[in-house]
Amino acid sequence: MLYGKALRDRIASAGTTPLIGVHDMYSASLAARHYDGLFVSGFGFAASHYGLPDIGFIAWPDMVAFAERLRGAFPRHHLLVDIDDGYGDPELACHVVRRLERAGLSGVVLEDQKRPRRCGHADGKQVLPLDEYLEKLDQVLASRTDLLVVARTDATDEGDILIRAKALAATDADVVLVDGVRSVEAIRRIRGVVGGKPLLFNQIAGGKSPRLSLTELAALGVDVAVYSTPCLFAAHRAMEEAMTGLKSADGRLPAAEDGGSIGVGDATMMLTENLHRHSMR
Repeated sequence: MLYGKALRDRIASAGTTPLIGVHDMYSASLAARHYDGLFVSGFGFAASHYGLPDIGFIAWPDMVAFAERLRGAFPRHHLLVDIDDGYGDPELACHVVRRLERAGLSGVVLEDQKRPRRCGHADGKQVLPLDEYLEKLDQVLASRTDLLVVARTDATDEGDILIRAKALAATDADVVLVDGVRSVEAIRRIRGVVGGKPLLFNQIAGGKSPRLSLTELAALGVDVAVYSTPCLFAAHRAMEEAMTGLKSADGRLPAAEDGGSIGVGDATMMLTENLHRHSMR
């Protein structure tokens, strides 16, 4: 199966294609029951795998291993992976891309940040000179055969954003992403300079970008919507509440029907269904 082509075809269809951020296999199992497209964000992976912030700690073999497990578990889903800056020099970025393509991933996101890098919705981001990033991007594009590539800029100056977005749209990248877009009007300006190239919008709770529905995004000409952290933040909130409740109850577990959470039977049933579904693929 050509996973890159399948995602391109989906993006080219009407409306805005949603990709849901997952951070581990359990969150992926839940998200995959509701959506056919998954996204692995650097923010979520750094938090879940290392317990660290998204400032460049990810080692590429860890991300590749997780992506391989995802593809094995979800053979029919679109899988887009954030590879940050390619984890170093262009040669390493190309190696990672080739590994992910062999594993059957649908696509990758490659950013233009320089180290020390930051979450795309954090302050203090710095970007590479445009020509240096374009050289890395060209090498990555030349190293793939089918894999979809999202060219991402983390520029924050309005003029630089438009210059870079236009330059990225002129490459052979499949999709353009400007991360941390701050307004609807900014989306319109970016849409105007990228021409017919597909445009991706990244939403993260508490981030710098406006919260928009898929209908609103489609009206703005956005082709792909990535939801980076809904599973991670929901898990954070639920676990914090569970620990607070357990402590206040002197260690007595609430009944499942009282605690508002699933019980072991429900969780086991869901995981058993997933196992059966994957074994039948």
